[in-house]
Amino acid sequence: MKEYINGDNGKVSIDESVVAQVAGLTALDCFGIVGMGIVSVKDGIVKQLRRDNVSRGVNVRFDENGDIVIELHIVVAYGVSIKAVTDNLMQSVKYKVEDFTSFKVSQINVFVEDVKVMD
Repeated sequence: MKEYINGDNGKVSIDESVVAQVAGLTALDCFGIVGMGIVSVKDGIVKQLRRDNVSRGVNVRFDENGDIVIELHIVVAYGVSIKAVTDNLMQSVKYKVEDFTSFKVSQINVFVEDVKVMD
């Protein structure tokens, strides 16, 4: 589903995949986030996604009010506070997506899919 912004000269359409890309790239810039993760349905193993596939670890939908709901599937670094990392993540993603799209983010759900030891 796409949402529209009414401008002075017409409408601007924003697809969920664009919002997912912004959210995923913002997530990767957050301290303590090693990558985006996705659970393989076939074998149940979490796969860490490369930077060019970050939107696959993000689910975006527009709710009935036209607000954005985001789900982030992340891999965190071992030894960091998951609460601190996810609080920062939610705040950063909300700010960037709202600034980028002009739509309100009503909800961000974070799923920690794996923990990785950093070298």
